[in-house]
Amino acid sequence: MRRTPANRLLLALVGLPLLALGLAVLIGSADLQRHWDFTLPTSWPFAGPDDVLLARHDQIRYRSDGWWWPVVIAGLAVILPACVWWLLTQLRTRRLRHLSIDSGDRQGALVGGRALESVLTAESQAYEGVKRAGATLRLRRGRPRARFVLGLAPNAAPDDVVAGLDDEVLAHARTSTGLAELPAEARLRAVRHRARRAS
Repeated sequence: MRRTPANRLLLALVGLPLLALGLAVLIGSADLQRHWDFTLPTSWPFAGPDDVLLARHDQIRYRSDGWWWPVVIAGLAVILPACVWWLLTQLRTRRLRHLSIDSGDRQGALVGGRALESVLTAESQAYEGVKRAGATLRLRRGRPRARFVLGLAPNAAPDDVVAGLDDEVLAHARTSTGLAELPAEARLRAVRHRARRAS
């Protein structure tokens, strides 16, 4: 039950129009339609290398205001690094790729993070009162941390579900991996049911 984070959705909504504008400028400025022999729609804003982003009228409109262009340039100089930083943080994953455990033979073993997530998801979904479950493992300060999203049935007791999550699901994970502790965060949501029509 994984959902796209809101910040990535916002990044996509902002980035796609900017990407389209950049491609439109690139096609026109590089005169690709002539080099690659294709035609552009009549409404295409930049049809050739002689077209400009700002018309002469727009360039000189605020020339009398000496603060206008320095403010625009300074604003863009701040926004561009901020957007690049935001993009890089979205691309960087903090999910647990693998976990090294003591196998008793002095060699050790690696357990895949996805495999461990699947086990946590299956065990938490099998718990009474849980209709849907999702589990992810992330690294925080070099230590694994679990995050659960649980869809509860109408008759489920949230206190019992959280206690069972700690006493059974997380206890099994700590025992099998040899971790002294496995901090966890659980988000509980009610699963909606369609009303049944009586006949």
